[in-house]
Amino acid sequence: MATMTRTNRDLDRDTRDLYAALNDLVRLYQLRDRDTICCHDISVTQCYALQSLTRGGAMTLTALAHDLMLDKSTTSRVVETLERKGYVHRAVHPDDARAMNIEMTPKGRKLCRCIEDELLEEERGIMAKLDPSVRRAAIGVVRDLAGLAAARAGRTAPCCANEACDC
Repeated sequence: MATMTRTNRDLDRDTRDLYAALNDLVRLYQLRDRDTICCHDISVTQCYALQSLTRGGAMTLTALAHDLMLDKSTTSRVVETLERKGYVHRAVHPDDARAMNIEMTPKGRKLCRCIEDELLEEERGIMAKLDPSVRRAAIGVVRDLAGLAAARAGRTAPCCANEACDC
């Protein structure tokens, strides 16, 4: 019985510590990403939409909204802004003439690559300070956490363990 209580205490402590560590990390990354992305005259949400389209290819508004975890009206405004700036365009869906596909333009792909390159350069500086075995272990842990969190939310993780995201 005492070990069960200790196990629960350890789990509670580890849960709080992980929550605090992830909260700090997410905040730092969000601020870093925002500062980098906004220099390109798009919002973080608009960048996430470009990333989704880079990973998944052309998709409907409903699919993009699901991927971004936003409602359709918010996603529609994001797409309208990206379209006005020339980063995406809408085309008739090949299987349903009533639906529209949202597709990246060459200008959108170029912007996404540029932002990714800038963020990866910052990431490289962080990763260079870690031992290679720690880097690989950290990647595995973060992928596992993302997969478990996605499963709890009834979603699939955005990246699999064997593929690198394009943007």
